[in-house]
Amino acid sequence: MVKQKNWHVHYPDDIPTTIAYDEKPLDAFLASTAEQFPKKKALHFMGKEWTFADVYSQARKMAAHFQLLGLKKGDRVAVMLPNCPQAVISYYGALLAGAVVVQTNPLYKERELEYQLNDSGATFIVCLDILLPRVTHVRGNTPLKHTIVTGIKDYLPFPKNLVYPFIQKKEYNMVVKVEPSEDIHIWQTIMETGHEHYTPVDMDPKNDLALLQYTGGTTGNPKGVMLTHYNLVANVQMCRKWLYKAEPGKETVLGVLPFFHVYGMTAVMNMSIMYGYKMILLPKFDPEEVLKTIQKQKPTMFPGAPTIYVGLLNHPNLKKYDLSSIEACISGSAPLPVEVQEQFEKVTDGHLVEGYGLTESSPVTHANFIWGKRVNGSIGVPWPDTDSKIIMENGEEAPVGEIGEVAVSGPQVMKGYWNNQEETDNVLKDGWLFTGDVGYMDESGYFYIVDRKKDMIIAGGYNIYPREVEEVLYEHEAIQEVAVAGVPDPYRGETVKAYVALKAGHQIDEKQLNAFCRSNLAAFKVPRIYEFRDELPKTAVGKILRRQLVAEEKAQQTKTETV
Repeated sequence: MVKQKNWHVHYPDDIPTTIAYDEKPLDAFLASTAEQFPKKKALHFMGKEWTFADVYSQARKMAAHFQLLGLKKGDRVAVMLPNCPQAVISYYGALLAGAVVVQTNPLYKERELEYQLNDSGATFIVCLDILLPRVTHVRGNTPLKHTIVTGIKDYLPFPKNLVYPFIQKKEYNMVVKVEPSEDIHIWQTIMETGHEHYTPVDMDPKNDLALLQYTGGTTGNPKGVMLTHYNLVANVQMCRKWLYKAEPGKETVLGVLPFFHVYGMTAVMNMSIMYGYKMILLPKFDPEEVLKTIQKQKPTMFPGAPTIYVGLLNHPNLKKYDLSSIEACISGSAPLPVEVQEQFEKVTDGHLVEGYGLTESSPVTHANFIWGKRVNGSIGVPWPDTDSKIIMENGEEAPVGEIGEVAVSGPQVMKGYWNNQEETDNVLKDGWLFTGDVGYMDESGYFYIVDRKKDMIIAGGYNIYPREVEEVLYEHEAIQEVAVAGVPDPYRGETVKAYVALKAGHQIDEKQLNAFCRSNLAAFKVPRIYEFRDELPKTAVGKILRRQLVAEEKAQQTKTETV
């Protein structure tokens, strides 16, 4: 319990400063919601719907099949799916079976996938049929034992399910035919012939892991954040109190944020399952499709990221659609521009506020009040049972208004990094999570982020780690030196820029480098800008000065804007 803080005076009467959290496994909430709202629609996907009883039944079938294949408590199950019914069912099926879910981005290339599978030790993976070649190419170098394959068409209504293979061939230039074997299992077969009789597993919510969510920084490979059942349950129940006007069993949530991202997983999927909200699933962000869906399905809640809201506001057909059903949105993943907030509220007549968090905190720690005092430009105040402070370079707590590193503590803070005690010790100190973000707190208790201590790039809500991109570029025979940094971008917040110095006698252009990067990196990590230089600035000991490059970029942009 956090003692009384200056920000607590701003809490509306409906938001408590402390909560009695349910000490139950996350998957137990699917069972209770299915019992409370068995016939209520839980999922809407491309015109077809499923009740909570349907979702629970299919999750039990998946749990039983995992156990039939030999899954034991604590085994890791990678889920490599976009937002679709299978993503929800496999996530909760794995938890019911006693597994730890490893959320895996479907955009990952083979090298990224291979690293994550090896680091997590995942022995099972659930993936789309179009991703099976990628999985097959790396599985021999990983601990994988079983692959469960599904397709978008598996959950499409008639006649879309018949038409989709032709769309798939046109869009991906591939015809997918999956043959079952001892280690490749067909999703539809499991659902059609499987049973629901899994063996319940005794879980300790405060200590047993529910999730390995990968994140990283500029000093190495992505790290597996260990989140317990209690971490995730606590953050969802905090979120529910913040959205105190939302009614269990009555809300409809737009699921545009990917569930393989911790924010979409918590604010859309887990909260909807726990409180009986209907989820509208969209496998990718398409502005026109989102606008059509809002008008037709009338969601009341729409968690998102700034680039999503910007994409809708700048759509040429925006005025053709009625968005008035939207009542509450918390924006995360990147700073929310004030003009975007104001425009979106004007269009929807709803409330859009900025929040803050990180993967290591499940993820939310701060937010502005949806129905209460908010401060534009601020990330708001800490959530119930969440404490926060600003730490100066000398390790002492900063006075009001002074800049330092943001630290947080609370029941949503991770257990640590998977198999990485050194990095765990770097960020978890005496019960506090040191975020790596630089900010300050005003006299009212509202917090502000002014910079990042880490060099991590956040582009369109995705975390991108410069060293990972640099390592790929260094593999190109023409490159002598490279530095990758985030530079300001009006749409993505930041975009990836590569500063390149070529080896003597070598020639290469942006197009060639782009093709090289796209064959080795997920699309969102690929540099959008390349700048060729004779040499890059360095320290006396030869370390490339990335920050100097960023400072030069900002100075140039300021000069251009002034002109």
